[in-house]
Amino acid sequence: MKKILITGATSGIGKGLVEIYQEHAHVYACGRNAEVLNHYNTFDNITPLQFDVTDINDIKLKTSSIDSIDILVLNAGNCEYIDDARNFDSVLFERVVRVNLLSIGYCLDALLKKVEPGGQLVIVSSSAAFLALPRAQAYGASKAAVTYLAQTLAVDLKEIDVSVVHPGFVKTPLTDKNDFPMPMAVTVDEAAIYIKKGVEKRKRDIHFPKRFTIIMKLFQLLPFGMWKVIAKGLSR
Repeated sequence: MKKILITGATSGIGKGLVEIYQEHAHVYACGRNAEVLNHYNTFDNITPLQFDVTDINDIKLKTSSIDSIDILVLNAGNCEYIDDARNFDSVLFERVVRVNLLSIGYCLDALLKKVEPGGQLVIVSSSAAFLALPRAQAYGASKAAVTYLAQTLAVDLKEIDVSVVHPGFVKTPLTDKNDFPMPMAVTVDEAAIYIKKGVEKRKRDIHFPKRFTIIMKLFQLLPFGMWKVIAKGLSR
């Protein structure tokens, strides 16, 4: 039976992945929500682990008993927006970067060596990494860095396949806070299926829903000045 470790496993995409993987694998479900983690205790194939992904010592302590992992899914993340770029909020910026980017470094430090040769590393980024979007100075910058990190790991890791996940909008408690339209949004269950299928095929870039992400990738081809006009229109 394969062993899969998933961070951010008590909500959103991570919770969906735990539910779909536990049917045929042993899942280490990592998160901070004690109520959800206690619920996971009722499943034979789930080992709940409570730790803070922004605390390297906590990660190492809580995962010290794990000898090996077949698939490591680094999914934990946060989304906050900078509403006034002129009055840049560095505290918010640091908070988002710490959760979305630095925590991945901490998890890699503690867990990557546990991934078996022939195993897989899956890092969840965002389609926001494709384009400069309104109010996304913190979130977009952190996710663009996550994508670059995953791609460089794919270059350097010789015995582990690396996949980077670029979801479009997914209906989660986090995105429920968004105060703008979310075109072509998918459910958590749909997102989990997209990711699982991509991981099974060992795809380097898992992006979905394709009708949305392909449009985003096409917008990347526009001259920046043209995209800037479109992006400003989106912020109105």
